[in-house]
Amino acid sequence: MKHTAKSLDPSTAPHFPLSAGILVGLGLGGFFDGIVLHQLLQWHHLLSSAGYPPTSLANLQHNTLWDGIFHASTYVFVLCGLVQLWRAAHRPHLYWSSRLLVGSLLVGFGLFNLVEGILNHQILGLHHVNETVAPQYWIYWDLGFLLWGLLMLVSGALLLRSRASQLGKREHDATP
Repeated sequence: MKHTAKSLDPSTAPHFPLSAGILVGLGLGGFFDGIVLHQLLQWHHLLSSAGYPPTSLANLQHNTLWDGIFHASTYVFVLCGLVQLWRAAHRPHLYWSSRLLVGSLLVGFGLFNLVEGILNHQILGLHHVNETVAPQYWIYWDLGFLLWGLLMLVSGALLLRSRASQLGKREHDATP
């Protein structure tokens, strides 16, 4: 099969699998939360504000089990994203872009923070970001977590948009 210069043009190549990057970003967001906030800093566990404060061995065991289930679900996100990336890598002349990869990862990570922060912290009250401080300060840590997620989501969306506009400009410039 003969390839022409046009088939190697990023503007006409198959699109980068954004959903793969978003899935990996969701998983990485979950891993960061679980590893850094749950395990290393020990600020909270998945159910530490839902009637299982880590004040007894039984509660700590319960939380550890649910932290593990949480980690397993984030692992599934990463695995699904990697499968999508692997499949895309076998497409002829897929145009790989660092901006699209980083942008989609940031969108996924930011989505994780926003969904987890709104659902688990605010609506369900399963836990809060930093439960080692006095309860009246939990909301500030929760809001900071949401702001961090929003900043990642917006930054990722801007990267994706800038790359899309670059490709669009190349298509426009290539039109006779």
